[in-house]
Amino acid sequence: MNYPNDLQYAETDEWVKTDGKIATIGVSDYAQDQLSDVVFVEVIKAVGEMVMKGDVIATVESVKAAADVNCPVSGKVIAVNEDLSQSPELINSDPYEKAWLVRIDMSNPDELGKLMDSSSYEQYCSERSH
Repeated sequence: MNYPNDLQYAETDEWVKTDGKIATIGVSDYAQDQLSDVVFVEVIKAVGEMVMKGDVIATVESVKAAADVNCPVSGKVIAVNEDLSQSPELINSDPYEKAWLVRIDMSNPDELGKLMDSSSYEQYCSERSH
């Protein structure tokens, strides 16, 4: 499993990469591994929409299951990764670079304080795998 140090993680298996007030959000390596082969991704929020922490922002379907993707921070959607509708398998092959889901202009950056760092998230995943 890959847990990049420059990201923060939610208990619901989303990752967040921040650049100032901009948060890029995707699905963790652990989550894609649990889902197995991803066959469909639908981002249900559009550019310009406001989202609250905990809102469902996307649905990811695999050959095994379907899962909602929750937004780990609140703010305004400023970009949606359109490539995923044509290439959902990017979630499996490149969850941290090419398979980002949305970019959010955060309205409350303090929410980042409730997320885990890489080592805490790795420990959390390890506890759930046993």
